Amino acid sequence: MPASRTDLPAPAADALAHSARLQAHVRAEIDAAGGAIPFSRFMELALYAPGLGYYSAGASKFGEEGDFVTAPELGPVFAACVADSIAPVLQQLGPQALVLELGGGTGALAEVALKRLTELDALPDRYLILEPSAQLRERQRERLREKLPPLLFELLEWPDGPVPHDWDGVLIANEVIDALPTPRFAVLGPGADSDESEIFEEHVAVDDGVLVRVLRPADAFLANAVRHVERSLGRALPDGYRSEVLPQLPYWIQAVAGGMQRGAMLFVDYGHPRGEYYLPERDDGTLRAYYRHRVHADPLVYPGLQDITASVDFTALAEAGVAAGFDFAGYCSQASFLLGNGLAGVLERIERIADPVERQRRTNEVRKLTLPSEMGERFQAMGFHKGVEFGAAFLHGDLSFRL
Repeated sequence: MPASRTDLPAPAADALAHSARLQAHVRAEIDAAGGAIPFSRFMELALYAPGLGYYSAGASKFGEEGDFVTAPELGPVFAACVADSIAPVLQQLGPQALVLELGGGTGALAEVALKRLTELDALPDRYLILEPSAQLRERQRERLREKLPPLLFELLEWPDGPVPHDWDGVLIANEVIDALPTPRFAVLGPGADSDESEIFEEHVAVDDGVLVRVLRPADAFLANAVRHVERSLGRALPDGYRSEVLPQLPYWIQAVAGGMQRGAMLFVDYGHPRGEYYLPERDDGTLRAYYRHRVHADPLVYPGLQDITASVDFTALAEAGVAAGFDFAGYCSQASFLLGNGLAGVLERIERIADPVERQRRTNEVRKLTLPSEMGERFQAMGFHKGVEFGAAFLHGDLSFRL
């Protein structure tokens, strides 16, 4: 069961003061906008406002001391398998290939991936980490300077934006799309003057000094996106249905891939194909917040101190990748992806670990990554390629028929 607001541990005084500063920033923008801002804008501010947002400020986010644990932070298994999956692409592209990782977390994925790509003779010319948080960039630099041999550390760069010129390489996005600021919509009606339902957009306003969610008529861009979902499903969404949709996703992919001429994109995240995302019983969407390893449904509590996230519509991701000029490479569960990309070799290496405590730790990591009750089925992987072949990365447990 998700936690309620009252179940959450109270933040320390300095954290509450930080959240109050962000709330003041949000309220000022609400006032300037005439009384309400789209929920997607609130989410953008809550996560990314410079110096104030959850990902832009200095608090720890990842690991046991943070609010959640991502696959690379569990240990080296996930990143080693990612490296196995992209090595054939990098070898096809040759020595000038780049790797662009979006949102590098603690740097754990880059550390293991570079070491594994060295073993596979598939090192890129440069490994770029596009990280919006200045504080996280510094943490990544410190970790990778300490953990990597100097020759590997020299491959790393932290650009301020996507690659600004034509390039060949691989784009990696692990748990990135779920954190994109998402519009929230509501279907109401049909009304008295129409046989068709009306589409509204969730906004954030202030009521008696408290942030609240309210509805405003959706613009044509959002309304058309919801109608596209309904056409794809072959049915209208019922009266009162609320959820999320990312009409900006194709433009975002085009922006982050930039001028990629040849290469591949790998996305790993939690979510559903469209038919499951918009099930009638999932009538309040997938939006949730993470605070100190507790998941709850109130995105407005403690702004700046909690992660806000929504599941990925993998059908929309497939459409967006193809619209950006890539060929669809495959879609499978995280467990199948790892099994198809070197997990057997990882297990053999685990068996050879002499220290029984470390061996058990790595075994537990594999279970966490692959068991259906853990991350194995809830997380999925999707790939795209252009001018190269992804190889066998998605052949194990293909789920593309569900899209």
